[in-house]
Amino acid sequence: MKYIPIIAGVLLGLLFIMASVVVLFHLAPMPKLPEGSPVALFNQVFFDTGYMTFVKIFELIGGILVAIPRTRNYGMLVLGPIILNILAFQILVAKTVPDPMTIVIVLLALYLLWCGRKAFAGLLN
Repeated sequence: MKYIPIIAGVLLGLLFIMASVVVLFHLAPMPKLPEGSPVALFNQVFFDTGYMTFVKIFELIGGILVAIPRTRNYGMLVLGPIILNILAFQILVAKTVPDPMTIVIVLLALYLLWCGRKAFAGLLN
């Protein structure tokens, strides 16, 4: 039972590290999106302004911090807003139900937040 948070942290960290490295180092081509769709316009703004690079750098930092047990709570502080924005994008912009990978990410993050709830309790007071 004591190793489950470590496994969850490493898994969540690796997911974000891999997702950020693929975009930062252009390791995979970007998928073609329907021209003029809200998703295509949203992605065009993110990439053209450099905001996606900014987000991916924080995903990389957060992923590294979450993968290390000692710095996991700091990593959750970095990744929390990113995870919330991923959910908001899928629900509000793409108008789809979150995909299974997003659900796994949210569940892992919620589990890690639950495991570190004592450390985060100070933020609420």
